[in-house]
This record gives sequence, C-alpha cells and structure tokens, in this order.
Amino acid sequence: MTPAPGVTISGEASLGGAQLFAPLTLTLAAGQWTCLLGGSGVGKSTVLRLISGLATEATFEGDITATDTAPVAHRVAYMAQDDLLLPWASVSENIQLGARLRSEAPDRARLARILARVGLVEHVDKKPAELSGGQRQRVALARTLMEDKPVILLDEPFSALDAQTRAAMQDLAVEVLAHKTVLIVTHDPAEAARLGHAILVMTPEGLTSHPPPDGAIPRPVDDLGTLECQASLLRLLRSTVS
Repeated sequence: MTPAPGVTISGEASLGGAQLFAPLTLTLAAGQWTCLLGGSGVGKSTVLRLISGLATEATFEGDITATDTAPVAHRVAYMAQDDLLLPWASVSENIQLGARLRSEAPDRARLARILARVGLVEHVDKKPAELSGGQRQRVALARTLMEDKPVILLDEPFSALDAQTRAAMQDLAVEVLAHKTVLIVTHDPAEAARLGHAILVMTPEGLTSHPPPDGAIPRPVDDLGTLECQASLLRLLRSTVS
C-alpha cells in the first residue's frame, strides 16, 4: 500500500467579493487525524471541498500540495455529514456506487472484506430505509473505504447520531482508517479531544492550534486529559464568538 501523504492547503478565500477566510496554512500530517473546529460560516466545509477538488462558490487564491508532490484531489475520499445513500439501492449497491459511476468492474473480494470489517454482512441486501442511523453511517463509511484513497475528508460525519452510537462510530472510523491522512470537520469539542492528533480552531481571521491530549486515539471519553481538552476547546470556541 502506498503511504498516505501529508497535505497542505495555503491561501485565502472569498465569497461574493467578501472575505470568507483570511490567509491561512493548514497542514495535515501524513497518516494522522487532524480535527478542524470553528463556528458556522467560517469556511471549514469550503476547505474540505477545495482539497477534494469539488465545486465551491468560493474563490480561492493559494495552493494545495502533498508531501510527495503528486496531485491531491484524485487521491481523496469524502464523507459528508449526511449519509447521502440512494434510497432505492441496496447496501451493497450504495457501497459500490463510485465504481458504478466510473463504469468499473466491481471488486467483490474488497467489498466482502469491507462489509465484514464494518459489520454489515447481514444487511447487504437491505435498503437504507431498513437500517438504523448507525448502520446507515457504517454504509457511508464503507463506501468511503471502498474508494481506497490515502486522504480522507470527513465533514461532521457523526453529528446526527446519539452519543452512544457516535462514540462507537468514532472507534470504528479510527480502526478502519488507520494509516490514512484524515481531516475531520466537527463542531464537537469532545469529538476533537478523542480523535485529534492535531486540533485546530478556524475563525475568519485564521487558525489557532490547540494541543491535543496525551495518548493514542480514540482516547477514552472519561479520561481526565480528554475531558480537560474538551473543556479548554469549548472555552476557546466561545471566546471566538462575537
């Protein structure tokens, strides 16, 4: 497997002639999780879309580079806040959607491995309406894994879940995305404290780095360092609200 690269986005963005975010440099360490927090409307999702090469209404002036100097966008898999499952398609068909859109032959062996890893073997023929919220998120995660990209962008992927299911999905994501370069946008200080090798808070003026707790991710939810980091992040986020 080709090692996941580090990625850096450096520049500024405007929307309708107004500044969306000031000049910033955001670096994703290779093979690690970077958590990006901030208030609504500061451009967090725009950063994800810029890195992934997706269309955005913002005008960006800057560069997006990888440590191995190869282009970034075609090596990215993107998981949105909503699961975006096709309601008429089965679990299997939703997971293989990317290959189908590219008119590629399905990789049945890879599909079987991923289904087993995310615990969906018994649900492979079900439609999304037959699944729980956590199961739907596992399908979305499996679809992301099916793309087998080294850079993973997650846009609040677990925010709609209850606390117990959210924690379980965080644990699963860390397990199955091991050795990938991951950027997760979140509004939840607790999630950042559990998952971040690096934690950044974004405001219209730029980025503020916050030290993560000690220990490997996912960190225990009741660990003292994790709780202290969560509280410190919440104070920092509140201080950025005008």
